[in-house]
Formats: sequence, C-alpha cells, structure tokens
Amino acid sequence: MYRNGLKRVFDFVTAIVAFVLLSPLFLVLCVLIKLDSPGPIFFTQRRIGKNKREFLILKFRSMKIDTPKDQPTHLLKNPNEYITKLGKFLRRSSLDELPQLLNIIAGHMSIVGPRPALYNQYDLIEMRDMRGANAVRPGLTGWAQVNGRDELPVYIKSRYDAQYIEQMSLLFDLKCIIKTFKSVSTADGIVEGGSAAKVNSDD
Repeated sequence: MYRNGLKRVFDFVTAIVAFVLLSPLFLVLCVLIKLDSPGPIFFTQRRIGKNKREFLILKFRSMKIDTPKDQPTHLLKNPNEYITKLGKFLRRSSLDELPQLLNIIAGHMSIVGPRPALYNQYDLIEMRDMRGANAVRPGLTGWAQVNGRDELPVYIKSRYDAQYIEQMSLLFDLKCIIKTFKSVSTADGIVEGGSAAKVNSDD
C-alpha cells in the first residue's frame, strides 16, 4: 500500500513543507552563488528516472561554468580547479542538493530511493534493471547513499538499491532519512577525486 500510493503522498507533503521552511535559506544561497562566481544559480543535468525516463535534475551550482559536463566530479583530473569557493561548502554540506525538492514536488523524484544515475552511466543502469531498481522513482537520498555514497563501486551500490526495493516502507524511509542527517553532518562518503573503482558515482 505504501509503495503504491502513500509514498508519493509522503514525498509531496514532506517536500512542500521542507521547501516552505527552507525558503529563506534558498534565497540566501541564491544571492551568495551569484556573488561567488559568474554563471547561473542552478545546475541541471540529464538523469534517469522511474522506468528509465530521463529528467533534468536540479542542483545549486557549485562548479565553474567551464567545467566538463556530464562527467562525475571524481573523474576530473583536478576537481578542486573547477569547484567554486562557495561550492566546496555547498557540496560538503549537501546543500547543493536542496533544489531537488522541486524535482520531488514535480514527481520526478522521491525523498528516498536509488540516487538517479547519469544518462550515460550504462553499467549502473543495466545492473539496476536486473535488480528492479529502475522501476521506482530515484531519491534525494537512498540506502546506498547512507552506506558509503561516493566510496561504493557500482555493483555494491546496485545491491543496496535492491535491498531498498525489497524493504521499502515508511519506517525504512524514515530510517534512511535519519541516517542521511547523520552522514551529512560528518560529510561521510564524499569523494571529490577518486579511483577507478568509483567511476560510477552519481554526484
């Protein structure tokens, strides 16, 4: 029952309330981003949604406008060369992800689910196909996110995604959300320049 309707209600109401409560922070960050470096406030990128439908994910821009597009940050030779001064804080605190509340309100994403893959992360998409993880809305956070995030190789990430599908419930979503706050507070699992084992990180 939860996954067939109540989850969407939970996502929509939670995202609306969070957006209203955080709107002053949104405005402050918008101003700071414009003052920090030239370029747009928001960054958009093609991601894979439910049933492999593409959508444009929203983020606060944390990188310079000459950064190579559609490439995970950790694959850049020198990611710090492209990250803005404010962007370092946004990424470490995960505040760059806040605009995805609008993706959730629009129905592209869920609060909790597999993190949306880049459209060209073909092996991750294929592994999720085999495990049924492409059949649900991707999440702002997820079970894989709170169990390693950027540190996870793709086959481990897809296993966590499968575990989430099997255990999906309101209580499990709340567990993921609580663990997310803990991970964000310690910047756990964030990698800005990784090894080949991390080539399929989504952020």
